[in-house]
Amino acid sequence: MLYSHFCHQIFAYPLGTKRLVLALSGGLDSRVMLDLLARFINEHPDYHADAVYVHHGLSTNADIWAQQCVVWAESSGLRCDIERVHCELGGGASVEQAARNARYQALSNHIQAGDTLLTAQHADDQIETVLLALKRGSGPAGLAAMPVLTTFALGQHLRPLLAISRADIESYGILHQLQWVEDESNQDQRYDRNFIRHQITPLLNDRWPGIRKAVSRSAYLCGEQEGLLEELLSYQLQQALQADGSLRITENISTRLGMALIRQWLKQQAVIMPSLAQLEQIWFNVVQAKVDANPQVCWQQYQVRRYQQQLYLLEQWPDISDWQHEVIINQPCQLPQALGAVCLQQHAQAGLRLPYTDEVVSIRFDYLGPEIKPQGRSGKRKFKKLLQEYQVPSWLRRRTPMLFYGEQLVAIADVFIVDEFIAPVTATTTVQFIWQRS
Repeated sequence: MLYSHFCHQIFAYPLGTKRLVLALSGGLDSRVMLDLLARFINEHPDYHADAVYVHHGLSTNADIWAQQCVVWAESSGLRCDIERVHCELGGGASVEQAARNARYQALSNHIQAGDTLLTAQHADDQIETVLLALKRGSGPAGLAAMPVLTTFALGQHLRPLLAISRADIESYGILHQLQWVEDESNQDQRYDRNFIRHQITPLLNDRWPGIRKAVSRSAYLCGEQEGLLEELLSYQLQQALQADGSLRITENISTRLGMALIRQWLKQQAVIMPSLAQLEQIWFNVVQAKVDANPQVCWQQYQVRRYQQQLYLLEQWPDISDWQHEVIINQPCQLPQALGAVCLQQHAQAGLRLPYTDEVVSIRFDYLGPEIKPQGRSGKRKFKKLLQEYQVPSWLRRRTPMLFYGEQLVAIADVFIVDEFIAPVTATTTVQFIWQRS
């Protein structure tokens, strides 16, 4: 029965290619799916399958589990790759969330165009996911929990066993005399999911035997409502989206519609969604801030800022205003924090004058000197005023590379050149200040 259900799920959804990639942890659920997948491939040779074990490095047994997964996969006729990852903690992320993020990032590397990732979540996992969403106070998007099928990387992500109970999966494993690993962390009830699994779900199942189907149905309905909302808002969202990826919010929009558009915009960016309180801060403290304000809302590694009635989603970067690096003509200078590279390139056309022999050429990200006069301007102005006039958003004013000769500002990449450093028309050799963004 379980195998027929598995086959039905594979055939129920159109696959871009006939290549399936199993996320194999070696636990009961994925071990059973490996057996189901091996049977399926044997009966349908036009399909191809591989397995991937993600080594988080969180358990001393992980090396043993990895090798065991390779053995089980090979005995089933599949290749199993081992992906070693590092779980980045911080920014409020739990160990569970960090491991999950690292795992799916690693798995995405194995999904080529049209491929399908298979994971072994089941109906009991769905209950846990819904209860965790309730604990967080999630809306329909969160309560939709895990869909059976969703887009993933260059392909899609299918959960064929999402309607099956863990008890049925275990019965299959015992019946077919399968072996699997037991992750000791699954017994640690300090983790919320384990607490629900051991303390809450058994009580719910005893009291209401149909709870799995009921929760799955509610999650499905929430997903339908979220999909409908996304469809209804698609036109307004396209109208509000700007060429640079920012979101323009018009003055006459209602709070409810505005917040819904912001949620859909953030969802398109595939970021960790802000909480309701943070979303309200974006609306009331950023969108509705005074015109001359410089508002922002931060969460995780992200921030939303406003500039000229447009919202920008940005990563939070450490301050680099003290960073500087010497530059040699015709040699690229790599910038920090994925900002690309700059080059002072020798040229035969109009441009900057060559530096004098006693002038050290450097790149910096801050200027605290006197007023300056850009090329084409009639007089000098304060640096901050100039950046405002040249419409450089506040968060880019210390992330845009600046060229210095000695202690004198020469140019700001893609913004302006200081007038006194323009080469005379009689110069046969000049330099161009080029910024190549990542």
